Formats: sequence, structure tokens, C-alpha cells
Amino acid sequence: MINRTSAVIGGIIGLIVITLAAMIGLPKYNVWKQEMKGKAEFAQAEQNRRIKIEEAKANLEAEKLNAQAEIERAKGAAEAIRIENGSITPTYIQYLWVRQQNLAENKVIYIPTETCLPILEAKNDK
Repeated sequence: MINRTSAVIGGIIGLIVITLAAMIGLPKYNVWKQEMKGKAEFAQAEQNRRIKIEEAKANLEAEKLNAQAEIERAKGAAEAIRIENGSITPTYIQYLWVRQQNLAENKVIYIPTETCLPILEAKNDK
């Protein structure tokens, strides 16, 4: 009987110790957990900021390269006009138009008729 009573008392004391430990430990664990969550969110925000900065740098570099390409294109056009003796002839304009048509994927060409109205429907039998 004494062994059984001491086992029950030991179990009750063990249960009380576990309950007290939980009452003391859980609030501290919750504070620690919130602190870790805050640190993780801060690290994520810092990483997102770095990504935005790198994207902005890449966009700036692309714009600089586009500007350089536009300058080179303008230099080429100026040289072409200089070669044409400073005048652009109708034949040269037609040449530029034809050359531009080769670069376009979807081509819509309006051909005026005798009444200067475009042909609205044409069938391509391919």
C-alpha cells in the first residue's frame, strides 16, 4: 500500500513539476519565437531591398547601352545623309521603306486604288 501511495504522490509531484515548468517556459519560448520571426522578416526585407537595387542597376545599364546604340544609329543616319549630298531623294525614301518592310513580322500594306482608297480585303492562297 505504501508503494502504491508513494507512486501516486510521485506522479502528482511529477505532474506539478511539469506544469510549473510549462508555465515558466512557454512564455519565454513564445517571446523567443516572436524574436526569431522578426529577425527572419527583417532578413527577408533586406534581401528584397538588395534585389530591387540590383534590378535598378541593371535597368540603368540597359538604358545607357540603349542610349549609346541610339547615338550610333543617329551617326550612321547623318553619314548616310552626308553621302547623299545632304538631300534625301524620293528613291532613297522608297529604298528605306522597302528595307524596313523586310524587318517587320506582320506586314500590312495599303495599296491605293484609282479612287485613292485602300483595298480592304485580300486573300492569300498559300
